[in-house]
Amino acid sequence: MTDSSGPVPEDMGDRQAIEHILGRPLSQAWPAGALAPGSRVTVVRDQDWDGPWQVEFLGTIDAMGAPEPNTHAQALRGELLYWVTFDESQYDCDGAGPYRKAQIWGRYLRAEQEPEV
Repeated sequence: MTDSSGPVPEDMGDRQAIEHILGRPLSQAWPAGALAPGSRVTVVRDQDWDGPWQVEFLGTIDAMGAPEPNTHAQALRGELLYWVTFDESQYDCDGAGPYRKAQIWGRYLRAEQEPEV
């Protein structure tokens, strides 16, 4: 028997919470060609409107759940949704937050170059 009264790692707690909200497990099947977990990214603003975030900022592709197809009516063909952990908590364009992690549309991510060693 395991003791479940101890602290739950943050990522595990996040995953459990999101799966509870969605009513399904998060996929762990990473799509071919998707940004890899641990990839550094800049979350960028849209050129056509004041959002979806107040500023551009750095984050990391999170392995909590694999990227999933974006099924929103305004999604680009083949666009993926990525879980991104932010370097610093952020507010969205409506002032909600601060958020430390969010699911971000692929069009709002710019992969950062890894520093050469």
